[in-house]
Amino acid sequence: MTKTLIYLLEDDPDISRLIIRTLSQQGMEVVSFRRLAEFEREVRRTVPDLCLIDLSLPDGDGLSVVRDSALPPSVPRVIVTGRGNITDRIVGLEVGADDYIVKPFEPRELVARIRALLRRTRLNQQVEATPGQPIMRFGPWRADFDGCTLTHDDGEVAQLSSAEASLLLAFVNAPGRVLSRSQLLDATTGRADEPFDRSMDARISRLRKKLRDSTKQPTVIRTVYGAGYVFALSVTLEK
Repeated sequence: MTKTLIYLLEDDPDISRLIIRTLSQQGMEVVSFRRLAEFEREVRRTVPDLCLIDLSLPDGDGLSVVRDSALPPSVPRVIVTGRGNITDRIVGLEVGADDYIVKPFEPRELVARIRALLRRTRLNQQVEATPGQPIMRFGPWRADFDGCTLTHDDGEVAQLSSAEASLLLAFVNAPGRVLSRSQLLDATTGRADEPFDRSMDARISRLRKKLRDSTKQPTVIRTVYGAGYVFALSVTLEK
């Protein structure tokens, strides 16, 4: 069976050795890079199963990897950094990170989070590969969960990452019902006990942007303060 391939973009040799040793003991293959340029060259040759990305690099900012890199949307991106304040976490998640781990970290937690992300990603890929997933319509949008696309009535097509597709599917399967952060995390990451529940706020913010939903007065995904979120549009199936 092919080993899980992890790319690690980290310029601290001590942290790199710890992560490589920890993940190698779990049967994963880890390729480490100290510079952004080296990482980007290798990504063009071989796409990994998951990336661990430090934000502070000698030749660039790790956020550019999360936001603008050549990685396919289906490859999970986990930020591993010493920047632990709430603003940095929210920014990292809003630009596309799937998870955020602050140094120093417990190696077992790192392994658990990577495994949870990989399980969810593989499940999403299996769903995407299965023909005949429903096409759903709500408001001016048509959501194709086979192709992970959102099409507006004006013709604009937005690509969804696997994580965004899972989140949207959780909403459209329960229109008009309040879903808590824990329920959404459980549906999209398999981890309902996320210690930093603002991460779901950031993920919903990304989805709202693709749905052209107002950030100040959203009408598609409404916030129910103290309870969670509700998908406010009626949903119909096209097939």
